[in-house]
Amino acid sequence: MHDLIVVGGGPVGASLARAARGLSVALVAQQPPTPAEGLDARVYALSPGNVAFLRELGAWQALPQDRLAAVHTMRVSAEGSSLEFDAYEAGAPQLAWIVEDALLQDALWSGLESPVLAQCASLRIEPERAVLGLRDGTVLSAKLVVGADGARSFVREQAGIAASESDYGQSAVVANFRCEKPQAGVAWQWFAGGDVLALLPLPNGQVSVVWATSQSDRLCRLDAEALCREVENASRRALGELQLVTPARSYPLRRLSAARLVAPRVALAGDAGHVIHPLAGQGLNLGLQDVRTLAEVINSAAPFRDPGELRLLRRYERLRAEPILAMDTMVDALFRLFAADSRLAVRLRESGLNLTDRLPVLKNMLMRHAMT
Repeated sequence: MHDLIVVGGGPVGASLARAARGLSVALVAQQPPTPAEGLDARVYALSPGNVAFLRELGAWQALPQDRLAAVHTMRVSAEGSSLEFDAYEAGAPQLAWIVEDALLQDALWSGLESPVLAQCASLRIEPERAVLGLRDGTVLSAKLVVGADGARSFVREQAGIAASESDYGQSAVVANFRCEKPQAGVAWQWFAGGDVLALLPLPNGQVSVVWATSQSDRLCRLDAEALCREVENASRRALGELQLVTPARSYPLRRLSAARLVAPRVALAGDAGHVIHPLAGQGLNLGLQDVRTLAEVINSAAPFRDPGELRLLRRYERLRAEPILAMDTMVDALFRLFAADSRLAVRLRESGLNLTDRLPVLKNMLMRHAMT
């Protein structure tokens, strides 16, 4: 019997499997994508706190350093108002690091021992253990099962944990572009008519575009030249002319909140427990913060306590409840404020951004919260 079974091999699950030191761990997952020579269209903006965590795991050092990009400045614009965050003002080297999804997964998997490549079929909870059945007939048991298996979590469903979901009516269009003007470590974000367009710096004069919009079908049907012109216009040609590097693809945006993060012998982490709008780029950061907290809780208890003990798991749930609720509430409120077209909403947006930009103490507080 294992101490821990982690279901899900994305960055959240793989990092937990590596962080649970001194425990017998089984990772049950599908094979991650093989990194390509070219850029991955899906990227993450990782906070310095999470980069430090990945460095502790030895995963950050395994990444090709010439494929990483630092964010030193973030510029937010909406309808004539603007807000700028600067790492120097916050007394930090960077606000975030941009890393490709496939590269991050590859770096995390490189330090794993014998992951179980299979799909789950059943989960049974007994007083002293959880029993996980796989589709190939294999049966695994552990004191604790962690669901890091995404928004459609098998573990959450089998554990009987309810989740509330809502549809934002948008999809995120992602693609990479080569830009005419140097991006110089600047991340850009524009709010317009409910859409959110972000340009994230990449190495070698390239940018990653994440466009949360209700027009995703139309944008993904455009040819390369037409898509470049759309992004140029939406971004006010901040980076000059663009050339498409990776084809555009999209995924729907939903909001999800699990009623609980724990149940007897079960814990949830990452998208299995919470999914937020990507406008703040904090989805994976929240998930890695879950891992940091859960690993600390179960590692501090070992070897004297059962890692699946419900009282221990509730400590993890209590520690994560406030940060998750605060981020989810803030992101959802920002989305609805910028999507509204009333005169009052426009005035609130303009005054809010401009006032925040003039208050260094408030800006630094927001930056430091996002950098954890």
